[in-house]
Amino acid sequence: MINRREFCKKTMMIAGGLAIPLTALEIFDPRRLHAEKDGKEKVRWVFLVDINKCVGCGLCVKACKIENDVNWDANVTRTWVERYVVTKDGQVNIDSPKGCRDGFTTQKIDQAHIGLKEIKPEDIAKGFFVPKLCNHCENPPCVQVCPVGATYQTQEGVVLVDRSWCIGCGYCVMGCPYGVRFFHPELHVAEKCTLCYHRLSQGLKSACVDACPFGARRVGNIRDPEDPVTKIITMEPVNVLKEEFGTKPQVFYLGSSKEVK
Repeated sequence: MINRREFCKKTMMIAGGLAIPLTALEIFDPRRLHAEKDGKEKVRWVFLVDINKCVGCGLCVKACKIENDVNWDANVTRTWVERYVVTKDGQVNIDSPKGCRDGFTTQKIDQAHIGLKEIKPEDIAKGFFVPKLCNHCENPPCVQVCPVGATYQTQEGVVLVDRSWCIGCGYCVMGCPYGVRFFHPELHVAEKCTLCYHRLSQGLKSACVDACPFGARRVGNIRDPEDPVTKIITMEPVNVLKEEFGTKPQVFYLGSSKEVK
């Protein structure tokens, strides 16, 4: 028996002389309406990354892979940590071997090898680590481009993927300006960070937040003025990535600098 995904992939209809996949017309899934929130919900999950506290240990990446059953050896991950090494001549060098799954414990910032490039300690102006994940945007382009409603947004603002609906078209992967989406190596459907929504819904923290021993990652409710994360976001100088795209990212960075993109 053919399943729904295969049916949508293979079924075509003729409109105006053009063959159009049936998937392109499946845009009225009610879950997509979750993205049009009225702001009355008491919870809006946001994420805070303190770059000053990240040491590139990779424990967050390990915890994420284990919690969300992401293939350990595959070169994909829901969250990762990038190492930035800025040289005195202004060059910005970035790497993230295996997403920092194994950490940078054997490659300190002052002993930097970026790919095949060796950077001498005396040439380094500064170095730091930047955790990255899905930004769970207020205006997520991935939701807008998904033709079957497999990518949707909960009332709490978390962007999710329904694996049973995803047909693997890749529109969301191409539509995300942050490069956080990939195809699940076994299931061949779109995959991304969910903020561990299954944990948040049970009053728990995201796996990466629990795993970070330095407090570099925190999750909070921006609609609660007493939430410690909300206080930092509203009272201290935080940044978001690629603000110019108008997606309104809900992952905020503390201690970020102009080199971080």
